[in-house]
Amino acid sequence: MTIIVTGFEKSPDRGRGLARDMRVRWALEEVGQPYEMRLVSFQEMKEPAHLARHPFGQIPTYEEGDLVLFESGAIVLHIAENHAGLLPREADARARAIAWMFAAIGTVEPPILDRANAVLLEAKENWHDRRLALVDDRIRIRLGALSARLGDADWLDGAFSAGDLMMISVLLRLKSSGLVDGYPTLAAYVARGEARPAYVRAFADQLAVFTAAEGH
Repeated sequence: MTIIVTGFEKSPDRGRGLARDMRVRWALEEVGQPYEMRLVSFQEMKEPAHLARHPFGQIPTYEEGDLVLFESGAIVLHIAENHAGLLPREADARARAIAWMFAAIGTVEPPILDRANAVLLEAKENWHDRRLALVDDRIRIRLGALSARLGDADWLDGAFSAGDLMMISVLLRLKSSGLVDGYPTLAAYVARGEARPAYVRAFADQLAVFTAAEGH
């Protein structure tokens, strides 16, 4: 059965790989599963056909036969559980890798998303600078704890896993802020993720979509 992933027809990140379909693309590349993209416009995302796949009118979605999933974390977990390469076989190690997936989305990403909203939506408010400073402090607390836990290891818990894939995808959202650069251990960790052949392939494919949409 052909796997179909929904992504932006014209991504607002301008090809930087920050849209959440990139996490799904990367996971599929890691496990060697072919897939097709269904590209949707912002208008199409709010229409009944897409809302049937994603009740909140967002991306990504994942279709494989009768199975339709939404939420990038759930999709990556499904891929990892059904194809070798992203979760350890040993039960305890597998559970820890899944815990890191939840940590990426539930603990590390929320203040990063707050920062994105502060930058994009609140820049003209007279309290913007103070709010941004507070959000950055929250992010640094998370980054400091994560850096300490990673230490001098290449990955979070032994071999590369879906936990690393999700965590690096989240940290990449901070790239333009420079905040990760203050933690050399994490900067190197992110760079290792970006250097993985599966990531390189996924990034090139999503960049090609943006380039085509721009008519370059």
